[in-house]
Amino acid sequence: MAELNKYSKRLTQDESQPASQAMLYAAGLTDEDMQKAQVGIASTGYDGNPCNMHLNGLKDEVKIECNIAGLVGLGFNTIGVSDGISMGTSGMNYSLVSRDIIADSIETVMNAQSYDALIAIVGCDKNMPGAIMSMLRLNRPSIMMYGGSTASGTYKGKKLNIVSAFEALGQKVAGEIDEVEYKEIIKRSIPGAGACGGMYTANTMASAIECMGFALPYNSSIPAENPNKLSEAERYARAIKHLLEIDLKPLDIISKKSIENAITLVNALGGSTNAVLHFLAIAHAADIDFTLEDFQRVSDKTPLIGDLKPSGKYLMEDVHGIGGIPAIMKYLLENGYLHGDCMTVTGKTLAENLVDVEAIEFEDQDIVYQKEAALKSSGNLQILYGNLAEEGAVAKISGNEGLLFEGKAVVYDSEQDANTGISNGEVERGDVVVIRYVGPKGGPGMPEMLKPTSLIMGAGLGKSVALITDGRFSGGTHGFVVGHITPEAQSGGTIGLVKTGDKIRISAEDNSINVLISDEELAKRKAAWVEPAPKHKKGILYKYAKSVASASKGCVTDAF
Repeated sequence: MAELNKYSKRLTQDESQPASQAMLYAAGLTDEDMQKAQVGIASTGYDGNPCNMHLNGLKDEVKIECNIAGLVGLGFNTIGVSDGISMGTSGMNYSLVSRDIIADSIETVMNAQSYDALIAIVGCDKNMPGAIMSMLRLNRPSIMMYGGSTASGTYKGKKLNIVSAFEALGQKVAGEIDEVEYKEIIKRSIPGAGACGGMYTANTMASAIECMGFALPYNSSIPAENPNKLSEAERYARAIKHLLEIDLKPLDIISKKSIENAITLVNALGGSTNAVLHFLAIAHAADIDFTLEDFQRVSDKTPLIGDLKPSGKYLMEDVHGIGGIPAIMKYLLENGYLHGDCMTVTGKTLAENLVDVEAIEFEDQDIVYQKEAALKSSGNLQILYGNLAEEGAVAKISGNEGLLFEGKAVVYDSEQDANTGISNGEVERGDVVVIRYVGPKGGPGMPEMLKPTSLIMGAGLGKSVALITDGRFSGGTHGFVVGHITPEAQSGGTIGLVKTGDKIRISAEDNSINVLISDEELAKRKAAWVEPAPKHKKGILYKYAKSVASASKGCVTDAF
């Protein structure tokens, strides 16, 4: 039998497997390499998306640094979906699906090749949770490297980002800007490589995962085109070697407390509602009991202190300028909001990582506030229940929208119908737009509703119209919105029984969401309801619709 690998105890060379030896020699490994730990370097890089187009370059740098560190770096790729490109099209049905494909494919390669450790290099929204889910399933030394966010664009002295492009469409439809100005905003919104710059889903997940302990300090807030991003390759190679040496694995790092840390940061910075779905799925992968009630509990005790887009003013590049995510974590830790004893991929606890981090200077900036001057005394993520959401729904309440909304339902059975209706002036002040049959099964794939919310914002209705859906919202969405309504319409949920003209009441005071009709009328409509035929009868969307759990369970695909 071959010598045991000195780090992970994997048999690097089994003389009873001559074919595998021959394959590795053919791939360029030497006799010396055969005794080294093999590190799978998974990249979600591909050319057609600024969030991901630079990741393969990072993968190459990480591979070089792994080899210098005395390891064997072996790169491979998995898929990605650009939410920005697919938004508002049928392509968006594949976005959430891609999370689980990423998790499945990384797990497949790592196990089939018997790699000792994993570095996952990720960019767009679903890349991060997909990578973490695979790490927890594999439970071998692993670490996540985020590719960073893009710089802001500019036009007429105003900062632009991806949501500027969507809202410009609403402004054009409303006649507020002409075609020339619209085109200029589109061209200038994203100047180069990196994920969308606000506290949208990519930056939300990257920041929260750093706080959970699965990425190196500062990784989430260093911009994509900052010179320090390339220099992270050496840090990551050394870190994975250290994890191998001390045999520290993902299930040694994750805990209910570390997930609470992640959700605390999400709420403190006004992060994306998608974090709820993704951390439910991450908890499931780790066999940790973490529910919607836990999200509400953490939100209730966490002040909203970050004035970040989409609801606020600033971008991740601005956070980097005041000390990055570690500086914010240090403030939260010192004020009792984080569990400092949680282990991280540095081999140190969260508190130990933050000892030498410089404190935020609150006097010289208005990006992050002290808790006494918080934008909101509790977090922005709120879990709502009622006859419209018996199993829960997720609202993003920053404080700018008000706490109560009651209005007439305007019902659409697809996003496309809603976009047409909003553009045609069917939605008026005081209305509640209902978009249904776009849930995990009904979509299928639970697409994001950024285009309709952006049309509402662009038309100047953002503060006077609410929108509810069994689909999802982009991290770039803001306004009075409620998503993830469960049970979804396709599964017979009450949202599928609402009619245009019904009164709907949404309250962030008692966290309720109800259609104001009698139980008898609801029962009558339920008896007459017929489940629509599935939209797909083969392929990945068919398989997804058949296997996916509800949004209240994180839309996981391995719990049937």
